[in-house]
Amino acid sequence: MSIAPQKVATIWRYPVKSMMGEELNASEITPLGVQGDRAFALVDVETGKVVSAKNPQKWPDMFYYRAAFATPPQGATLPPIRITLPCGKSLLSDSPDADAELSAALKRKVALQGAAPEQPTLEQFWPEFAGQANEVSQEAVAGDAPKGTFFDYATLHLLTTASLTKLSELYPEGRFEARRFRPNIVVDTGDQKGFVENEWVGKTIRIGDAVRLHVTDPCPRCIMPTLAQADLPRDLGVMNKGILQNRITVPFAGKPLPSIGVYARVIAGGVIRHGDAIIIEG
Repeated sequence: MSIAPQKVATIWRYPVKSMMGEELNASEITPLGVQGDRAFALVDVETGKVVSAKNPQKWPDMFYYRAAFATPPQGATLPPIRITLPCGKSLLSDSPDADAELSAALKRKVALQGAAPEQPTLEQFWPEFAGQANEVSQEAVAGDAPKGTFFDYATLHLLTTASLTKLSELYPEGRFEARRFRPNIVVDTGDQKGFVENEWVGKTIRIGDAVRLHVTDPCPRCIMPTLAQADLPRDLGVMNKGILQNRITVPFAGKPLPSIGVYARVIAGGVIRHGDAIIIEG
């Protein structure tokens, strides 16, 4: 059974994990999702852990760093990434001084890497446990993505305009913009209502003529959507009055979790563009 077609609203790529990314009009979808997405990450030299905005106590300013490819990626070899620091200074990822400049800006020694450590983990802060021994957990990286990658779990993350609208209805004082949730593909669901992608888990998504995705799990949420970025303020109400109202069983976790959007795996790649039709197939 098919559902009426929706369309691609926006496409996002984040060349460096936990930094702000770039909005695209079109992109190649590869077995690793949007071409060049999470191609690099910073690694804490002292601990060996992947740097993540999920622990804002240690990395409070990650959303004030921006990353974009210096030229559009073509083929398997990716071009250098231009990283803009909070002070406005920019540097290229292939610069011999990149690690030193990033370490100085972050006030902690880091290394920019294009492949994850052997058993990558990151630190996640849980505000409900603040001040307790378990306030920071150690989380595995790339649970459903190929080894050596920096995805939190899967290679693609989809979010609908219907979910953003529903969140705004639940918490009108909040600003629910797609960038808070760091999706790869925002789906324009027209006049559909509610958290419609909850029903997509286990289904196939067809985008345009070639791309096919398998939706594997809802996307459980942490503190990241509540953090400030650019002109979006820090807002705990985004979680407490919005996201927490959508608890759904997450297969990989085996229990209900507050979730917005869905994770997907690439079945067949190709180019997607703004405005491409999207069909959810049973």
